[in-house]
Amino acid sequence: MFENLQDRLDGVFRRLRGVARMSERNIEEALREVRIALLDADVSYRAVKTFVRQVQDRAVGGEVLKSLTPGQQVIKIVHEELVELMGGTAPPPQLPRGSRQSIMLMGLQGSGKTTTAAKLALFYKNEGRRPLMVAADVYRPAAIDQLQILGKQIDVPVFSMGTDVDPVRIASEAVAHADREMLDTVILDTAGRLHIDDEMMGELQQVREAVNPYWCLFVADSMTGQDATQQAESFHEKIGIDGVILTKLDGDTRGGAAISIRAVTGRPIVFAGVGEKLEGLEPFHPDRMASRVLGMGDMLTLIEKAESAYTEEEARKLQKKFRQAEFNFNDFLDQVRQVRGMGGVKELLSLFPGMSGKAALKNLDLGEKELVRSEAIVYSMTEEERLRPKIISGSRRRRIAYGSGTEIQDVNRLLTQFGQMKKMLKKVGGSKFTPPAKKGKKRGKKPWSKQDSRSLFRGL
Repeated sequence: MFENLQDRLDGVFRRLRGVARMSERNIEEALREVRIALLDADVSYRAVKTFVRQVQDRAVGGEVLKSLTPGQQVIKIVHEELVELMGGTAPPPQLPRGSRQSIMLMGLQGSGKTTTAAKLALFYKNEGRRPLMVAADVYRPAAIDQLQILGKQIDVPVFSMGTDVDPVRIASEAVAHADREMLDTVILDTAGRLHIDDEMMGELQQVREAVNPYWCLFVADSMTGQDATQQAESFHEKIGIDGVILTKLDGDTRGGAAISIRAVTGRPIVFAGVGEKLEGLEPFHPDRMASRVLGMGDMLTLIEKAESAYTEEEARKLQKKFRQAEFNFNDFLDQVRQVRGMGGVKELLSLFPGMSGKAALKNLDLGEKELVRSEAIVYSMTEEERLRPKIISGSRRRRIAYGSGTEIQDVNRLLTQFGQMKKMLKKVGGSKFTPPAKKGKKRGKKPWSKQDSRSLFRGL
């Protein structure tokens, strides 16, 4: 996500951090490079022009020129203005509770409306709501079947009346059905077209008038860049949109749509699709996204992912295993599944400050392959071997290597790393902070070192 833009901006800011005293010329040169980087990222020219002007107005003033750390101050201003450009610091808009609400999804074909409808339904189901998905796309072949399959996967009902019924009637009947069945969140998957036309716009306007949804959300493929921005602007002018859902944001290395849409339409980005899985839908936080763009990480999202993956009871049990050195290969498999559920190693590490962009993450694909190999080795073990790795003799190692399609050296390496990891985890779980020993005093337990940390993460 935003790899190209992150790398370009990182180079600009690295030079700024080394400047002891800023001048108007320094600032203008830096902002010229920022402008080029944003335009190369397919950000709307209007948005770039407004953004650079506002940063320059603040940076050339006394706010930077009199600052003790001018380079950092410029970065701070860029971050604040980027947050404002993408929607400001207000929390994402919430769907009201207490009564039935409807959400109407609009967009062109291929933008991901149907999958997004299912993601949205799962999101609200996890929030304790009772959603209903409505198959109002009667034109695209198999659109209704696709929505019904997705509905079964997430256990959410789908309202359908076939392909021979007017979409306006389908929408009206769906709302009445939701009221009868006490379903409080109606999500309408409307028809798209290959391009914007008057017939499509007229039909969508009729559906909107019949249902009066709380939100009309435009679903845009973020990888189309300025095209997504222009489409959103056209829908807003002709029908009116209340917000935007950006799909495929994790595959957008440029980020132009995410940065431009709010500035062009004046409507917020409500959700972002960040993966193929149906769990891959996140509320859009401009401040967090700006931090990612500038390579500052996103620790709040990381914490939320961890909280969603682990219950308090699971975290307590895992901590106990660490403390008593009872961590086994079954626990290892559980951790691999949890990491995958949170988006994978690469996605999680990209949320750490300084770990974004191509340079920082270029070797992580290899790390994922190592993880898959280790997982295959563990699956080739018997239950007793997973619980008691010490019993794995030479003959067992040969059998495990053969069963997992790996070499004996791979099995040996995993067992060695696992043993080291258990020692480190026991040390982390059982040790308490020991202040450095003073001269002449009896030395206590050896304190935790950076080398220990490297060994731990190498084992993981």
